[in-house]
Amino acid sequence: MNPVLPAKLASITLLAVLLAPAMAWAKSSDRNQAMTIDSTNSDCNMVGDNGKCRFSGNVVITQGTLEIHADTADVIQKNGETERVVLVGKQATLKQQMDDNTWMNARADNLDYNVATEVIVLTGNYKVESERGTNAGQRMVYNTRSGAMQSGGDGTRVRTVIQPKTKAPAAAGEAK
Repeated sequence: MNPVLPAKLASITLLAVLLAPAMAWAKSSDRNQAMTIDSTNSDCNMVGDNGKCRFSGNVVITQGTLEIHADTADVIQKNGETERVVLVGKQATLKQQMDDNTWMNARADNLDYNVATEVIVLTGNYKVESERGTNAGQRMVYNTRSGAMQSGGDGTRVRTVIQPKTKAPAAAGEAK
């Protein structure tokens, strides 16, 4: 075994696996926390500064408040930099506390993060939920740099629910 491989794997994992969700919805302090990846298998094929690591079998990734569950997690490296992170599952799930202490939950069959463009593509029955509302459909493209989000456009329907800024008080006698 190449003695550099464990160090490369650690650096790939640390810099990449959680960049996708961390950049998009992160509690900023989570990036400074230790990351743990648990899986049944890991398979890395690194040639120089290029390659791919696949974690498979009940993948659970945690870092601070971030928690991801997926069937597989692929980390693709090019020229010594992480290029993409792909999470796949039926369904892959992500939950994280945001800086305002609210929680965000997302799920999709596939979450594909392009590190260079900072764009996440959620496909396959995705749903993103927060206290502000929900968005669900078959495909969402989210630019974590600009905050731009596009859903649909593929002939399927998109459902967005926006919660009121302040909720009306419950009527007297209404059970909680």
